[in-house]
Amino acid sequence: MNHASNHPDAWHARYVAEAAARAGAVVIRDRAGKAHTVEMKGTNDFVTEADKAAQDAVVQVLRRSFPEDTILAEEQDDSEGSSADFSGRRWIIDPIDGTTNFMHGIPPYAVSIALQQDDAIVAAVVFDVPHDRLYAAVSGGGATCNGIPIAVNDAATLPEAVIATGFPYRRTSHTDLYLDVIGTLLPTVRGIRRHGAASIDLVRVAEGAYGAYYEMDLKPWDVAAGALIVREAGGRVTTIGGAEGLHPLFDAQVVATNSRLHATMQDALAPLHHIHA
Repeated sequence: MNHASNHPDAWHARYVAEAAARAGAVVIRDRAGKAHTVEMKGTNDFVTEADKAAQDAVVQVLRRSFPEDTILAEEQDDSEGSSADFSGRRWIIDPIDGTTNFMHGIPPYAVSIALQQDDAIVAAVVFDVPHDRLYAAVSGGGATCNGIPIAVNDAATLPEAVIATGFPYRRTSHTDLYLDVIGTLLPTVRGIRRHGAASIDLVRVAEGAYGAYYEMDLKPWDVAAGALIVREAGGRVTTIGGAEGLHPLFDAQVVATNSRLHATMQDALAPLHHIHA
């Protein structure tokens, strides 16, 4: 479905989101390489003063153009509105995706911003801050990196593909099962990468670097923008069971591929199918 035609202001929203992401990046760059005030939200789940300041900068830009829109952001004080069941316009924001990377001076880390309109994401921006690469998409309008169209690769088998994943760090009860799946995939793929920023892994699928990416236990702000960018670049994003739409954002399961590898990846990941948030 071409949601862009149904939401003509999605292009305007994308440009505002790009400006918001750049505002967040100014804050992030100013604090890169410096000592940080670090709080723990949970096991290996950190927030710094840079996350909060970057979020403030992003929200300020969005509010100037869209004062009535709802905000769902990682560092907000409440979790109201974190369900997939939503009507209206909602911005889904991760001010620094890859906070642990940022804290330790390890690229990549990114600003991730998506606009949800009712039951769909209609505009998205992921800004890879250390590499100054801005990925963007509008539903039905394709995906770009720094203004240049991008597309998924054409790998048809796992031996042709580098794939990416992330390790479950909030909950470790399924670690052995997760490692079993990696052990099965490892000898069949060209390589496995783990960069610690879901939005970056997703856009690397979109631009053809990776053939596939999967991860569990993610939050909507980790996935929302990157998922649209993958889809608009010709890829597919679902849960392990194949549920599309907003399910990969809110069901804590994401499988993103170049489309050709999707069924193969679903089969490989079937042992993880029962793991949800």
